[in-house]
Amino acid sequence: MKTPMKLIFAALVLGISLIAGFSFASADNEQDELKSDKVTFFGSPTSAISSSVAVPESYNRILFSGTVAPLLNKDGKTTYERYGNTEKQAIGILEKLKADLKTKGLSLADVTFLRVYVAPDPNKGDAPDYQGWFDAYALFFNTKENPVKTARSTVGVESLVSPDFLIEIEAEVAYKNNSKSNK
Repeated sequence: MKTPMKLIFAALVLGISLIAGFSFASADNEQDELKSDKVTFFGSPTSAISSSVAVPESYNRILFSGTVAPLLNKDGKTTYERYGNTEKQAIGILEKLKADLKTKGLSLADVTFLRVYVAPDPNKGDAPDYQGWFDAYALFFNTKENPVKTARSTVGVESLVSPDFLIEIEAEVAYKNNSKSNK
Protein backbone atom coordinates (compact mmCIF):
# COMPACT_ATOMS: atom_id res chain seq x y z
CA MET A 1 0.00 0.00 0.00
CA LYS A 2 1.37 3.41 -0.94
CA THR A 3 1.76 6.05 1.78
CA PRO A 4 -1.17 8.30 0.65
CA MET A 5 -3.47 5.26 0.60
CA LYS A 6 -2.30 4.32 4.11
CA LEU A 7 -3.10 7.84 5.34
CA ILE A 8 -6.58 7.72 3.81
CA PHE A 9 -7.21 4.30 5.31
CA ALA A 10 -5.92 5.42 8.74
CA ALA A 11 -8.08 8.56 8.64
CA LEU A 12 -11.11 6.47 7.69
CA VAL A 13 -10.51 4.00 10.55
CA LEU A 14 -9.99 6.87 13.01
CA GLY A 15 -13.15 8.63 11.84
CA ILE A 16 -15.27 5.51 12.17
CA SER A 17 -13.77 4.81 15.61
CA LEU A 18 -14.62 8.33 16.81
CA ILE A 19 -18.19 8.08 15.54
CA ALA A 20 -18.62 4.68 17.19
CA GLY A 21 -17.12 6.03 20.42
CA PHE A 22 -19.53 8.99 20.48
CA SER A 23 -22.44 6.65 19.75
CA PHE A 24 -21.52 4.36 22.63
CA ALA A 25 -20.98 7.32 24.97
CA SER A 26 -24.37 8.71 23.99
CA ALA A 27 -25.99 5.30 24.47
CA ASP A 28 -24.39 4.96 27.92
CA ASN A 29 -25.68 8.41 28.86
CA GLU A 30 -29.21 7.52 27.72
CA GLN A 31 -29.04 4.24 29.66
CA ASP A 32 -28.12 6.21 32.78
CA GLU A 33 -31.00 8.63 32.16
CA LEU A 34 -33.40 5.67 31.93
CA LYS A 35 -32.54 4.90 35.56
CA SER A 36 -33.78 8.35 36.66
CA ASP A 37 -36.72 8.68 39.02
CA LYS A 38 -38.07 11.54 36.88
CA VAL A 39 -39.79 11.63 33.51
CA THR A 40 -37.02 11.91 30.92
CA PHE A 41 -37.45 13.34 27.43
CA PHE A 42 -35.01 12.28 24.69
CA GLY A 43 -34.28 13.75 21.30
CA SER A 44 -32.61 16.50 19.37
CA PRO A 45 -32.37 19.87 21.14
CA THR A 46 -33.37 21.57 17.88
CA SER A 47 -36.57 19.55 17.40
CA ALA A 48 -39.94 20.82 18.64
CA ILE A 49 -40.82 17.32 19.85
CA SER A 50 -39.10 14.52 21.73
CA SER A 51 -38.20 11.29 19.99
CA SER A 52 -39.05 9.29 23.11
CA VAL A 53 -40.06 9.70 26.75
CA ALA A 54 -39.20 7.45 29.69
CA VAL A 55 -41.73 7.34 32.53
CA PRO A 56 -40.50 5.65 35.74
CA GLU A 57 -42.74 3.12 37.49
CA SER A 58 -43.25 5.54 40.39
CA TYR A 59 -45.49 7.63 38.10
CA ASN A 60 -49.17 7.22 37.34
CA ARG A 61 -50.56 7.81 33.88
CA ILE A 62 -53.73 9.38 32.60
CA LEU A 63 -54.83 8.73 29.02
CA PHE A 64 -57.10 11.31 27.41
CA SER A 65 -59.45 10.11 24.69
CA GLY A 66 -59.58 11.84 21.37
CA THR A 67 -60.80 15.36 22.00
CA VAL A 68 -62.31 17.63 19.39
CA ALA A 69 -62.72 21.38 19.23
CA PRO A 70 -65.22 23.28 21.34
CA LEU A 71 -68.14 24.94 19.58
CA LEU A 72 -67.41 28.62 19.01
CA ASN A 73 -70.67 29.73 17.39
CA LYS A 74 -73.68 27.38 17.15
CA ASP A 75 -75.28 29.67 14.56
CA GLY A 76 -72.22 29.71 12.32
CA LYS A 77 -72.87 28.84 8.69
CA THR A 78 -69.49 27.20 8.01
CA THR A 79 -67.05 24.92 9.79
CA TYR A 80 -64.79 27.90 10.33
CA GLU A 81 -67.58 29.97 11.88
CA ARG A 82 -68.72 27.08 14.12
CA TYR A 83 -65.34 25.62 15.14
CA GLY A 84 -62.53 27.53 13.41
CA ASN A 85 -59.72 26.41 11.15
CA THR A 86 -57.28 23.66 12.12
CA GLU A 87 -55.09 25.97 14.20
CA LYS A 88 -58.07 27.51 16.06
CA GLN A 89 -59.54 24.05 16.69
CA ALA A 90 -56.20 22.76 18.00
CA ILE A 91 -55.88 25.76 20.32
CA GLY A 92 -59.40 25.08 21.63
CA ILE A 93 -58.56 21.42 22.26
CA LEU A 94 -55.29 22.23 24.03
CA GLU A 95 -57.07 24.86 26.16
CA LYS A 96 -59.66 22.18 27.13
CA LEU A 97 -56.84 19.78 28.00
CA LYS A 98 -55.08 22.47 30.02
CA ALA A 99 -58.28 23.24 31.99
CA ASP A 100 -58.99 19.54 32.60
CA LEU A 101 -55.44 18.97 33.83
CA LYS A 102 -55.72 21.97 36.15
CA THR A 103 -58.81 20.46 37.85
CA LYS A 104 -56.65 17.40 38.56
CA GLY A 105 -53.79 19.49 39.98
CA LEU A 106 -51.68 18.94 36.85
CA SER A 107 -50.54 21.01 33.89
CA LEU A 108 -49.46 20.72 30.27
CA ALA A 109 -45.93 20.19 31.63
CA ASP A 110 -47.14 16.71 32.68
CA VAL A 111 -48.07 15.73 29.10
CA THR A 112 -45.66 13.14 27.72
CA PHE A 113 -47.26 12.11 24.41
CA LEU A 114 -49.79 13.48 21.93
CA ARG A 115 -51.45 11.51 19.13
CA VAL A 116 -53.00 13.89 16.63
CA TYR A 117 -55.38 13.20 13.76
CA VAL A 118 -55.67 15.93 11.13
CA ALA A 119 -58.50 15.81 8.56
CA PRO A 120 -58.59 17.52 5.16
CA ASP A 121 -59.30 21.25 5.28
CA PRO A 122 -61.49 22.50 2.41
CA ASN A 123 -59.71 25.87 2.53
CA LYS A 124 -56.32 24.16 2.16
CA GLY A 125 -57.06 22.28 -1.08
CA ASP A 126 -58.70 19.43 0.85
CA ALA A 127 -55.33 18.56 2.42
CA PRO A 128 -54.65 18.34 6.16
CA ASP A 129 -53.38 21.63 7.56
CA TYR A 130 -50.34 20.30 9.38
CA GLN A 131 -48.81 23.76 9.70
CA GLY A 132 -51.94 24.99 11.50
CA TRP A 133 -51.47 22.17 14.02
CA PHE A 134 -47.73 22.81 14.37
CA ASP A 135 -48.39 26.53 14.99
CA ALA A 136 -50.96 25.72 17.70
CA TYR A 137 -48.61 23.20 19.36
CA ALA A 138 -45.86 25.85 19.45
CA LEU A 139 -48.09 28.08 21.60
CA PHE A 140 -48.33 25.46 24.38
CA PHE A 141 -45.18 23.30 24.25
CA ASN A 142 -41.45 23.97 23.92
CA THR A 143 -42.02 27.51 25.22
CA LYS A 144 -40.48 29.60 27.97
CA GLU A 145 -43.57 28.96 30.13
CA ASN A 146 -43.67 25.22 29.33
CA PRO A 147 -40.35 23.84 28.05
CA VAL A 148 -41.76 20.30 27.71
CA LYS A 149 -41.39 18.82 24.23
CA THR A 150 -43.79 15.90 24.09
CA ALA A 151 -43.26 12.80 22.03
CA ARG A 152 -45.89 13.04 19.31
CA SER A 153 -47.47 11.40 16.30
CA THR A 154 -49.38 13.45 13.73
CA VAL A 155 -51.48 11.46 11.30
CA GLY A 156 -53.46 12.66 8.31
CA VAL A 157 -56.87 10.96 8.16
CA GLU A 158 -59.67 10.92 5.61
CA SER A 159 -62.24 12.29 8.05
CA LEU A 160 -63.24 12.56 11.69
CA VAL A 161 -66.61 11.86 13.33
CA SER A 162 -68.05 15.17 12.05
CA PRO A 163 -67.05 17.01 8.87
CA ASP A 164 -66.76 20.14 11.07
CA PHE A 165 -63.83 18.66 12.96
CA LEU A 166 -60.45 19.22 11.34
CA ILE A 167 -58.35 17.86 14.21
CA GLU A 168 -58.64 15.42 17.11
CA ILE A 169 -56.03 15.04 19.86
CA GLU A 170 -55.30 12.22 22.33
CA ALA A 171 -52.93 12.86 25.23
CA GLU A 172 -50.88 10.78 27.65
CA VAL A 173 -49.96 12.36 30.97
CA ALA A 174 -47.57 11.15 33.68
CA TYR A 175 -47.62 12.38 37.26
CA LYS A 176 -45.71 11.42 40.35
CA ASN A 177 -47.33 8.74 42.49
CA ASN A 178 -46.02 9.50 45.95
CA SER A 179 -47.70 6.45 47.50
CA LYS A 180 -45.35 3.99 45.73
CA SER A 181 -41.83 3.60 47.01
CA ASN A 182 -39.05 4.42 44.57
CA LYS A 183 -36.91 1.47 43.59
